[in-house]
Order: sequence, then C-alpha cells, then structure tokens
Amino acid sequence: MTKKTILKSVTVNLVTLFLFCLLITPAVQAKVFNAKTFTLDNGLEVVVVENDRAPVITHMIWYKVGAADEIAGFSGMAHYLEHLLFKGTEKVASGDFSKIVKQNGGNDNAFTSYDYTAYFQSISNDHLEKMMEMEADRMMNAKPPATHYTSEKNVVLEERRQNTENDPRALFNEQMRSMLFVNHPYGTPIIGWMDEIKTYEWKDVKEFYDKWYAPNNAVLVISGAVTVGQVKKLAEKTYGTLPRKDIPKRNRPVLPPSIAETELHMEHSSIHQASFQRSYLVPSYATNRKDALALDILQEILSGGPTARLYKSLVIEQKIAISAGLSYSSDGLDYGSLWIYGKPTKYKTLTDVKNALMIEIQKVIDNGVTEQEVFDAIRRVQDSAVYNRDSLAGPAMIIGRGLTTGQNLDSIENWPEDIAAITVQDVQNAAQKYLNSHSPWIRAPISGFISPKILEGETK
Repeated sequence: MTKKTILKSVTVNLVTLFLFCLLITPAVQAKVFNAKTFTLDNGLEVVVVENDRAPVITHMIWYKVGAADEIAGFSGMAHYLEHLLFKGTEKVASGDFSKIVKQNGGNDNAFTSYDYTAYFQSISNDHLEKMMEMEADRMMNAKPPATHYTSEKNVVLEERRQNTENDPRALFNEQMRSMLFVNHPYGTPIIGWMDEIKTYEWKDVKEFYDKWYAPNNAVLVISGAVTVGQVKKLAEKTYGTLPRKDIPKRNRPVLPPSIAETELHMEHSSIHQASFQRSYLVPSYATNRKDALALDILQEILSGGPTARLYKSLVIEQKIAISAGLSYSSDGLDYGSLWIYGKPTKYKTLTDVKNALMIEIQKVIDNGVTEQEVFDAIRRVQDSAVYNRDSLAGPAMIIGRGLTTGQNLDSIENWPEDIAAITVQDVQNAAQKYLNSHSPWIRAPISGFISPKILEGETK
C-alpha cells in the first residue's frame, strides 16, 4: 500500500468516525439556524436568521389561525380571506401589493393550512422596511373593494373545480381524510366544501379577520442578509405601532375512538392506474415529540429512496408494484397522519400490493429495524436539515411552521441532536404502537382502493 493510499484510508476512516461521533454523542451540538428572537411590546414574536451570502431576504408573517379554526358551516373561509388580503387597504390599492413587490425585483405569495396562514416576500434587503410597512398595514386594515367579494370567490370556486372536483383521486383522498378525522376540522378540506364556499359574505370573513389577525397572534420570521439589530429597529417602527387584541382560545374537538377498519373503493373512467393507500392517525411533533422523531426515522427507512425497504421489496425484488412508499405528516397542532401506498404492476392486483405492504409493516412491528438502517436514516435527514439551513426561504418556512404548530425555537434548533438520539427500539415501539391493529392505541386505519373503470365493450 502506498503512502498516498494509506493517508487516504486514514482520512476516510477519520471522517467516518467523526460523523459517527456527531450522531451518537449526547453533547450539545451547534444549532441548526442559530436564530435570534425578540418580542415586541404588542406581543409580536420576531425571529431573525442572519445569512449574508447574498443581499436578499425572505420576509414571512405567520398567523396562528387556519382552516381548523373556522366556524362549522363556513369551511374555506381562512383561505378565502388569504385571497382577499391581496385586494387592498386604504393605503395600498387592490392588486398593488404584489405589483409593488415585483417592481422592486421580488416575488410574493401566501398559503393557508389547517393551523396557520402565512404571507411572504423574497426581495433584496434594501426593501425590507417597505415589506414590513405593507404587511403591517394589511394585518389590521384590509379593505377589499366590494366588487372583488364575488369575483374572488369565483376564483376560489374555480380553484376547487380544477384541483379537486375534476380530479377523482383528489376527491377520493378528501373522502379518506374526512373518515380519518371524524368529528375534527382536519377532516374538512382547507379550500372548503363547494356548497359552503358559496354561502358566506365579506361581513362573515371580516369577523374572522378581526378576531384572529393581530400582532400577538403572529410570528414574523426574516431570513437573509440582515442583522437582528436592523430588524428590531424596523419592526418597532412598523409592526410595533399596532395594538394587541384579546385572542380567543383555539378549542378543538377530540377524536372519538375508532375501532373498526374502514375500506373505501372507487372506480373511475379517468383513472388509468390502480392504487392502494392506507392512512393511520398518529401523533405530531406538538403532541408526542419523541414518537414523532421515531416516525420520521421510520419513514426514511421504509421510503427514503430507491434502496428503502418498501420500494426495494415491492418494486425491485418482488415486482409487485411500480411504486410504493410511506409518507408521514408531522406538523399538525392536534394530530399527525401516516400514509402507506402502492401501485400494482400490470399482472398484480390491489390486494397483492396491500398484502405485500402489510407484510413489510409487520416485519418492523415484529423484528424492528437495524442499527445500520437507523444510522443511515439519521445521516440522511440531518443532511436535509443542513441543506434547508443554507437556503434563503428554508429557515423561514421551517421556523414559522414549527412555531405555529406547538413547537418552540429551542426544539426546532435542536432537532438534529434530538433525531440523533432515536434508537432502534424507539422506531420499533412507534411501529408497534401506531401501526399494529392489536395496539391499545385503538385508532383503526382507513384503507383506499382506486381502480380504473372498465367501460362497456372494453377488456382488461
């Protein structure tokens, strides 16, 4: 062995040892974002992630209100309000908000989820004060012209037609979700039910807006080429002048026990590929952090790429499916959900796919996972965290979502250390608790079978 080869081998071994120690050592590691935070006198929480790689910033305002906070019978109101907030205030004419952002070389958008609503702009850092002024203005002073009430509702209705009504898979998934979250607003689509969207007027939406939109019910996250001192000065000047409000408690119903497995079957002529999926009710980071961390690792082991268990077994080795995987949604304020899915090959059935998936899940329940699988999964998800840290919008997205769904900044910053502490036993315990039909968790899954509809005169 040459000297050069020996040095290379030693270097590789040292790097491997360093990575291993990084993952298993309980000592405190560096924080993910090294974010700085302060709170204004009116209750607005502000988080700053300094990143001077380019003279740009992402400015995001997150409200702790979403579709799950709507009054029964008014589904889609939070999303409709999001649309109307682009229609002007007394200071900014309808449509001018986005126009001003674009004229200054930036882009903006917004989105609504069950537990939060967020608005953001990515723009050069010299325009930060202007973004703050406009966003602070529409936090309290929304005044869309009456002519836009109906037109914007028609935009939302068309959005639902295109994305849901005209897509049988979307309709089916909507129905599966409503069965999983019985007696809970997570079972109602964020965009709303078609018949309910048509009913409410601006006065109803304005009441919702006045109740929930306030500095003490919001989180401002700014990521990019700016210092915490600069942000504090501008935040006090813009957002700091807004009055706080008495925010109502977010009362959510508790899901009743689910003891019987439900199966949904659908055939549709526009579906060309059959698929099977099964959904489970599981905890989120807000409700059981340790189990959520373990479920994140389980997701990576079972579905983290072409060498993951489900794809390798069903697609590569058995050739039962053309795709297979597991998806875990962990950011709910009340509950999380886990979905397994697969699409059969030409000569296999949905039952074949279901049985094969259940066998793989049962293997984890009975035999667990390996130390190597956990080690590799932790490394991959930590690498993903590093990638998000180095992006412009990534930190603002992750921090804002976490702070509006029951986490705190320390738990977000220390996530790599916490995920590194997950063990083989933690992963098996989570599978046994939430995916085992005999578990005392008593949350029966929902199974869905989607098939092409064979029209008269056609053959399979």
